[in-house]
Amino acid sequence: MMSQAFYTGLSGVQNSSIGIDVVSNNISNISTVGYKGYTTEFASMFGDAISTSASRNETIGAGVQVQTTSMVSDQGTIALSDRNTDLAILGNGWFGVQSSGNPVYTRDGSFVFDSNSDLVTSDGFYVLGTVAGNISKDNVLTSQIDTVALSDVATQEKLRFPKVLQFPPKPTTSAQFYANLGVGKEPISVGASIVDPQNNKNALGLLFTRNAVQTPPGSIYSVKATVTSADGKTVYDTQTGTVEFDAAGGLVKSTLSTVDNNGAPVTVDLGNAFTGITSINRPFAPGSSKANGTIGGELEGYSVNKNGEVIATFTNGRQSSVGKIAVYHFRNEQGLDRISGTRFKESPNSGQAIFFQDANGKNINGTDVINFRLEGSNIGLTYGLTELIILQRSYDANSKSITTANEMIKKALDM
Repeated sequence: MMSQAFYTGLSGVQNSSIGIDVVSNNISNISTVGYKGYTTEFASMFGDAISTSASRNETIGAGVQVQTTSMVSDQGTIALSDRNTDLAILGNGWFGVQSSGNPVYTRDGSFVFDSNSDLVTSDGFYVLGTVAGNISKDNVLTSQIDTVALSDVATQEKLRFPKVLQFPPKPTTSAQFYANLGVGKEPISVGASIVDPQNNKNALGLLFTRNAVQTPPGSIYSVKATVTSADGKTVYDTQTGTVEFDAAGGLVKSTLSTVDNNGAPVTVDLGNAFTGITSINRPFAPGSSKANGTIGGELEGYSVNKNGEVIATFTNGRQSSVGKIAVYHFRNEQGLDRISGTRFKESPNSGQAIFFQDANGKNINGTDVINFRLEGSNIGLTYGLTELIILQRSYDANSKSITTANEMIKKALDM
C-alpha cells in the first residue's frame, strides 16, 4: 500500500505538470489573434480492490492520467482594427489559408493585399475563396455584381486579382426629361449628361420654343435636340421635332425620337401626359433629367466588406464584387489537429471541411464575417491564472504525498 501511494503521487505530479504546460501555453498566447485555448481532461487510473472485512471491500486508487487535451470552442474577444481587410468570424467557422500542399485553417483574420494584389496573411499564406470570374483576360470587368456564390469546397482557390482593372464605359441609350414649359413665349432649355462609346461625357440639350400658330384648346412647341462635347466645341448631332399638349398641359405627342451620341443612338424620352414634359399655366421652374449609361473607370483598389466579399472600387465611383472569402466548417471542430499557435489541419476526428447550404442547396458561409475587426484569444487572463493556481496546488499536494510515502517506507525499513 505504501508503494502504491508512492506511485499515485508520482502520476499526479507528472500529469499536473502536463496540465500546467497547457495552461501556461494558453496564458502566453492571451494576446495572439485568433488563438484557441486548450483545456486538460484528467481520468482516474484503475484501482486495486482490497478486502477490509468479511463483508466490505474498498478500492485503493492508482493515480490519475491525462485523458485528453480538448480545444476551448468559446468565441474570442472581438476588437476594433484600422484595416478593412482585418476580418473576424462571429460564431463557428474557419478561414482557409494555403502556402503549399493542403489548406490549413485559422481564426486569425489579419489579412492584407500584397504587392501582387493577392489576399494573404502576414506571413505570406494565401487566403482561399471563390473568384467571381467577372474579369476578362485583358483585365476588364465584364459584369458588375453584388455577391459571389461559393463554389464547392474542393475548388476554393487563391484570391488573386489583377493590379490593373478597368470598369468599361456603358454608353447612354435613353435620357428622360422632366420640366414644365409654362405657357409663355420664351424658349425653355433642359439638358442631360450622357456617355458615348468612347467613354466621353457629352451634353444633350433640348430647346423648346412655343409655336407662333397654335390650335386650341391645346398647345404646340417646337423642340431642337443637340448633342455636343462637354466643352461645347464639337457638335455630334442635331434633331428637331414638335411636341403637343392638351388643354390641361399634359403631353399627348412628340415627334422627337432619337439623337446620335458620337456613334450611339440615344432615345429621347419626354414622358406621357404629366410624367415628363408638361405645359401648365404656372411659372417655369428649372427642369431635370435622368440618363442611363456609366462612364468608365480605373481600379482604385480592393477591399473586403462585412460579408466576406472582395470589392473592387473604381475611379468612377462604381464598385463590384470580384470574389468571396470562404468560411469552412467541420462536423467536430474540436478534433482538428493544431499545427502552430493559430493554425490547424483536418484529422479523422474532425472530418473533412464542409460548407453550409441554404434552403436551395447553394453553398453559403453560414456565419457573419465582419471587417475592421479581429478576434482575440478565447482564454482570459483571470481564467488562465485560476487554472494555473489549481494545477500548481495539485502538483504540490502530489509532491507532498510522494515525500510522505517515502518517509513511511523508511520508517518501515527501520523497524
